[in-house]
Amino acid sequence: MQQALASQAFAGVPVAATRRTQTGAAALAPAASRQQRRLARQATASATSQQVNAAAAVEAPPAAASTVDWAGAAAELDSKSPLEIMDHALATFGSDVAIAFSGAEDVALVEYAHLTGRPFRVFSLDTGRLNPETYRLFDKVEKHYGIKIEYTFPEAQEVMDLVREKGLFSFYEDGHGECCRVRKVKPLRKHLTGLKAWITGQRKDQSPGTRMAVPVVEVDPVFTGLEGGPGSLIKYNPLSNITSAECWNFLRVMGVPVNDLHACGYVSIGCEPCTRPVLPNQAEREGRWWWEDAAAKECGLHSGNISAASGGEEAQESADLWPSGAVAALDKQQLSTLLDGPREKDTIVALYAPWCQFCKALEPQYAELADQLAGSHVSVAKFQADTEREFAADKFGLKTFPTLVLLPKGSKGGDFIKYPSERRDAETLNMWVRTLTGTS
Repeated sequence: MQQALASQAFAGVPVAATRRTQTGAAALAPAASRQQRRLARQATASATSQQVNAAAAVEAPPAAASTVDWAGAAAELDSKSPLEIMDHALATFGSDVAIAFSGAEDVALVEYAHLTGRPFRVFSLDTGRLNPETYRLFDKVEKHYGIKIEYTFPEAQEVMDLVREKGLFSFYEDGHGECCRVRKVKPLRKHLTGLKAWITGQRKDQSPGTRMAVPVVEVDPVFTGLEGGPGSLIKYNPLSNITSAECWNFLRVMGVPVNDLHACGYVSIGCEPCTRPVLPNQAEREGRWWWEDAAAKECGLHSGNISAASGGEEAQESADLWPSGAVAALDKQQLSTLLDGPREKDTIVALYAPWCQFCKALEPQYAELADQLAGSHVSVAKFQADTEREFAADKFGLKTFPTLVLLPKGSKGGDFIKYPSERRDAETLNMWVRTLTGTS
């Protein structure tokens, strides 16, 4: 009985993680009872080490992690399940690797580590501003798995200086970067100096605008580890290739404790003042730092996995986007005239940089939007803003590329409406335009 349940629980892992074409229906169905789920975990924990080693195509890595070809390891592990990737991390680094747990759905990492049957460590950043529900989840997780989370705190003097100088909510006025740096990034940097590797819950689908460059394992490009210097810390992202739905299927099947805020519409959960629920069809990180530009929704913990497209990199030689006539090209004078009004047509304009990878990702969707709106009273246009950043920032509040703005028909005096979402597919853009312009 226990072996059968263990097989079912184990089968559910690669189904959720690798999107293979096996059915997996029994594994993804809710367990019949709490007792069965407990038996499944107990049985799996005792058997999984042998099963993982048999299932994994990646051979055990050499003892000296510094000699590993991590780019090659990432390529080999990319098609593996989160369980196999987790086992690789724990087998390679033992007590020198730890799971970074934020109190959200990355609790899946703790369950995967438990299923390997290997010892594991978990740490968490307590910023002092977390939700009560998050603190309660920490307690539940410790009791559920019989572990002690290693809590890390910011330097009291730095927090005190920041709050005394700027108040408790300065991030609403000048951005979240400074507060996150004091409360999260610096404590994390200090904690990582005691490790050779760390394991995070990053997924590519969490924020399509900023988290697409997330390999399953890499040499950490930002932080340093126990031995010091570049290349001294390895970063694992076992959940990188799975979706939110697959992650939640796994959590439900295994009966894992989760944050009560998830039942209230919260998806991505951080500090209480900077987190709110998201609406249906919003990207999950749109509930974080909602008062800031969409592409700035990172705290700095994973800055090495953010593709450089935030408007801070230097313009590179690159072929122009939307070279056909379907998207009208505007120069500075033409855009100024449109902005000043009056306007004969509604016009949506993409403020872009041809070298920006997010702009490149937008190219087919925006071209499709132009085709859909062809012949309507809405013009679809582009303006290369990287060569006119000061103008674009002054007139349209440009901070990152791409920025989409709608200039409504008949308006004048600088009126425009900025597109507010990270979702930039043609269907969503079309719906937004039609809602504002009444295009049938």
